Amino acid sequence: MHAKKRLAHIVLQTNQLAAVKDWYIKVLDAHVVYENPMISFLAFDEEHHRLAIAQVPGLVERTPLTVGLFHSAFTFDSLGELLAKYEELKDYGIEPRMPVQHGVTTSIYYRDPDGNFVELQIDNFATADEATEYMRNPEYTSEPIGPSFDPAIMLKAFRAGTPEAELLTRAWASTNPQHDFIEQMMS
Repeated sequence: MHAKKRLAHIVLQTNQLAAVKDWYIKVLDAHVVYENPMISFLAFDEEHHRLAIAQVPGLVERTPLTVGLFHSAFTFDSLGELLAKYEELKDYGIEPRMPVQHGVTTSIYYRDPDGNFVELQIDNFATADEATEYMRNPEYTSEPIGPSFDPAIMLKAFRAGTPEAELLTRAWASTNPQHDFIEQMMS
């Protein structure tokens, strides 16, 4: 039997609750649902909480080579919303770690104060079936990660009226690179 499932929430452990909580409030436009000195529950959509952050004494810092969850990802409805969030976060001093045109998604990765990766993305296809089909074609299978891009250039092109269909391609990203993806993710 295959029961219907959906992701309910993620729980992070930290030794700097206030800083991590404030970061996620900014990045996800979240609000505190419940909080005590040991844990904070955050929501940003219809779920009673999507993220909990637990203060755990004695933790050691995470490194890029630590075994565990690589990243969490959050989907925006449109490229305009994703780029507006990018611009808002820059105003807060929160810089992207690595923007990547995966083909199936347009993604901007950030690191939270504990070093956890958070992907803010949009889906580049209208349906999951279309995305799955794309993931089976040679453009994707030969390079599943995809090229990086400069989100500042993308924002400028978006505002200048460059069609979204063009901005959401690997070809566009390849002409506006930022850095080497793997090198940036591991540093």
